[in-house]
Amino acid sequence: GREGSRGVCLSGSVQGTMAPTAEVAAARAKLAERFNAVRTGGKGTARRTKLAKHASTGADDKQLQAQLKRLGVNSIPGIEEVNMFQEDGGVIHFSAPKVQASVAANTYVISGHGEQKRLEELLPGIINQLGPDNLMNLKRI
Repeated sequence: GREGSRGVCLSGSVQGTMAPTAEVAAARAKLAERFNAVRTGGKGTARRTKLAKHASTGADDKQLQAQLKRLGVNSIPGIEEVNMFQEDGGVIHFSAPKVQASVAANTYVISGHGEQKRLEELLPGIINQLGPDNLMNLKRI
């Protein structure tokens, strides 16, 4: 057998600490340019993430109406205004809203354009709507 014949064979020239030739430097610069260029497609680029479609609010409104129908709300006509009193003394004021109610489900729906107002702005017409806790806010004014 051939026991001691494991040798390493180097073919070609071995470059040590010599400065790269002009040809090698140019090739390296060309490679660097190629990798620094912004790729907008082709092989090896990241796949485009699927753009999320924003759900339209029309669908939400339909779902809401379907849920309200399931609760059995009835429209209440002839309501001129709705005032919601907040603990900080503010009032959410709806003028000519659409009011729906389901007494069985203890659910009231007020839809329309609501405005944030201060109690003083709605005086004097709001006095007959005030409860005992809101009369305290009135005394502070």
